[in-house]
Amino acid sequence: MAMRIEPNPLEAAYAVLLEHGLEGAGEALRILVNEAARMERSHFLGALPYERSVNRRDYANGFKPKTVLTKLGEITFEVPQVRSGDFYPSALEKGTRTDQAVHLALAEMYVQGVSTRRVIDVLQRLLGPEIKLSSAQVSRAAAKLDEGLSAWRERPLGEVPYLFLDARYEKVRLEGRIVDCAVLVAVGVEASGKRRVLGCEVATSEAEIHWRHCLEGLMRRGLKGVRLIVADDHAGLKAARRAVLPAVPWQRCQFHLQQNARQFVTRVEARMTVAAQLRAIFNAPDRAEAERLLKITLALWHKEHPKLARWAEEAIAEGLTVFDFPPEHHLRLRTTNGLERINRELRRRTRVASIFPNPESCLRLVSALLAELDDEWMTSKVYLTLNP
Repeated sequence: MAMRIEPNPLEAAYAVLLEHGLEGAGEALRILVNEAARMERSHFLGALPYERSVNRRDYANGFKPKTVLTKLGEITFEVPQVRSGDFYPSALEKGTRTDQAVHLALAEMYVQGVSTRRVIDVLQRLLGPEIKLSSAQVSRAAAKLDEGLSAWRERPLGEVPYLFLDARYEKVRLEGRIVDCAVLVAVGVEASGKRRVLGCEVATSEAEIHWRHCLEGLMRRGLKGVRLIVADDHAGLKAARRAVLPAVPWQRCQFHLQQNARQFVTRVEARMTVAAQLRAIFNAPDRAEAERLLKITLALWHKEHPKLARWAEEAIAEGLTVFDFPPEHHLRLRTTNGLERINRELRRRTRVASIFPNPESCLRLVSALLAELDDEWMTSKVYLTLNP
C-alpha cells in the first residue's frame, strides 16, 4: 500500500507568499486557518487522522465550505465536520457573514450615533443589495452586544478614593408614554490615579431609591476606600449617600453653586460682582482663608442681597470640603465639570436617537459610549497623583 504523504501547510503558505507577495496573503491565511481548524478537530476527536485510539470521542465527517468577508477580501475556508455535529472551529466563528457584519455595524452605530437606516444602507453596499436584514438578525446582534456591555457594567471594582456622581435625562418611551428618564453615571479616580467610569444606570428619576440602588450596586461590586464624594445638590442623591456611605464627606460642585447663586441676585448688574466674590472664596489657598472671606462676603450680602445671604450660609459651606484634601488635588475635586463634559458628549451622540424606544436601548447606547471612554482613560495619563 502506498504511503500517504500530507503536504506541509506552513511550507505551502510560505510558497504562496514567496510567489505572489502580499497579494497572496489571502491564500496564505486560508491555508493556515484550514490547518488550524483540522488540528482543533483532531484535538476534539481525541485522535489524529487515520489513528486508532481508545480515547476517540467521535469521527471526522469531511469538510464544508464557508465564505467569510475579511480585511483581505472574501475567503472560502474548509470547515471540518464531525458526525455528531458538536464541533465548530474557534477560528471561524459560527454564523453567516451577514450576522457578523450586522453585529459589528450595530456596535459602531451605538458608539457613533449613526441611524439604523444608514447602517443597513452601508451594509448592503458592502455585502451586496441582495443581502436582506431581518429584525431577528438585528435582535441577535443587539443581544450579543448587550451581553458584553452587561459584563462591563458588572465588572469588579476596587479602591476608589474619589467618587464623582451626576445624572442627565433622555427621552424614553415607557408604557405607551414618552418620559424623561435619568441616566445615573458614576466616575472615580482609582488608587492608581487614573479616572475610570465605574457604572451607569437608567432610572425613571433621581429619587433616593434609584441613587441608592446605584450606590449599593457599586458597593456590591467591591467599591472601597472612598474618601470623598463630589456631586451637585440632588435631594435623592444626598439621602442615598447618607444611607449607603454615611461616613464619607461630600463636596458640593462649586460650578453649580455659582450657577445657583445667580437665582438670588435680582439686579443683573450685580451678578458679575457676586460671581467674583464667590470665585475669591473658592480660590482661597486654604480653608481658614476661605472661611474668612465667606464671613466678610456674607456680611455684605445680608445688606445688599438678603435672600442670597440666607441661602449661602449653608450652601457655600458645602462647597468648601475640598480644602480638607491635598492642595494639589483641589482643582480636580471641587467641581463635577469632568462629568459635565461626559454629559455633553452623551448629548451629542444620543441626539440621533431623539426618543429611545425603551430604557434598555438607552442603557445600551450610554453603556457603549461610556465603555469606549473608559478604555481611553485606562491608556491615558494619570489624572491625579495620589499619595501611596
